[in-house]
Formats: sequence, C-alpha cells, structure tokens
Amino acid sequence: MKIKVKVNQVDKVFDVQAHEYLLDVLRKNDYVSVRRACDNTSCGVCTILLDDKPVPSCSLLAIKADGHHVTTVEGIQAEAEKIGHYFGQEGADQCGYCNPSMALTVYALKLENPKATDQEIKEYLVGNLCRCTGYVAQHEAIRKYLGDQS
Repeated sequence: MKIKVKVNQVDKVFDVQAHEYLLDVLRKNDYVSVRRACDNTSCGVCTILLDDKPVPSCSLLAIKADGHHVTTVEGIQAEAEKIGHYFGQEGADQCGYCNPSMALTVYALKLENPKATDQEIKEYLVGNLCRCTGYVAQHEAIRKYLGDQS
C-alpha cells in the first residue's frame, strides 16, 4: 500500500507493507540517521518527530504516519548543530550513536516548552538512553541550548 508522508518538509510516497515499522521504511529510503537499537521502545535511539512530537519509530507502524509530517535530524540541521555545539562544550558527547535521537527530542522540547525546568527536562528525556555519558553534562548542555535565542 502507498502512504503519503512529508519527510523533512518534502512530500514523499512510500510503498509499505502493513506490518512494516516506520524505522524500517525510513532506513530503506536512505534516512539512515534514524538508528536501530533495542526494537522495543525502551532506548529512544530510533526517535523521530511525528508532527513535532518525539516518537519511537521502531514501534510505529508506517501506515500510521500516512498524512503526517516526519522529521529526522537532517530536517533540523541548524538546530542540531547548535545542540551539538553545547554537547561538545559540556563534554556530553561520546560515541554519538544516540545523538540524532537526542537532538530531535531536545529540539521538540524547545518547541513545546522553551522554558522547561530542570525536572521537566528530565521527564521529557526519560525515553532517551545514553550508554556512554552521565546525564549531568547532557542536562547542562540542554539548559544552555534552551536559553539560546539565536
């Protein structure tokens, strides 16, 4: 079946199977920044934005994305560079495997709640696991990004 999705502001038509997950469809169509890890929604590495809300693409059937807007990290390059700058500045960047999903989630937080409190930041990021760093440096980088008005 065909689904129509706007990916990173570009209209796309994907031929999908009823059982296919959005993660697989995106990767099959060269959106390789969307990464696979746990396959059970517990790590957040596969996060994309669906209508500007972070969702785990490993558990979202592709047909559910029909008619919606999907954003991968390629769709927020300028913001991802800002986030990356603050992560680097705080020493919060390690292997980089979770960076695309973390950048998308942090960007969505800024859209939804640009003045998030420390507790709100923690709660918003609860689905994004990083196996390399502690979360203190990430948290500080996120606070600086949220305060960036440029």
